Amino acid sequence: MPDLKLSLADLRILRQLQTTGRITNQELAEKVGMAASPCWRRVKQLEDSGVIAGYQARIHRKKIGLGILAFIRVKIDSHSEEEAQRFEKQVGELKPVIACYAVAGDADFMLQVVAQNLDSFSTFAMEVVRRLPGIKEMQTTFVLREVKPLDVLPLG
Repeated sequence: MPDLKLSLADLRILRQLQTTGRITNQELAEKVGMAASPCWRRVKQLEDSGVIAGYQARIHRKKIGLGILAFIRVKIDSHSEEEAQRFEKQVGELKPVIACYAVAGDADFMLQVVAQNLDSFSTFAMEVVRRLPGIKEMQTTFVLREVKPLDVLPLG
């Protein structure tokens, strides 16, 4: 699917929805300087085209007992497409892995992982991740403080 050409109105809508996703259409229209019907149609078009991928609540991980945030760099044995797809499928099923990226450089994948504490992280890393087939090497980096966590994407 080709990228959708975003208008200035689309960008205003997206900026607003990134920070206040629960806003009503009427409030959104007022904030972006549009009438309610055209605003609703634009939002619907942005949803249908996949630019807006969904709506969700941002949850403070520490307040729900997830005190550990870490990145695990993984090298795999084989660089075949089949091996990479198998690894991606297995990692996709691991709930503590909140994000996984195929990367260039000195690793093949970067996993973003949350855990309750160091013991639960250690158990997960050593008994689950390390035992995935095809793992050649893994290295963990612990987040000491979130300086600028993912919040909103820069638009226009």
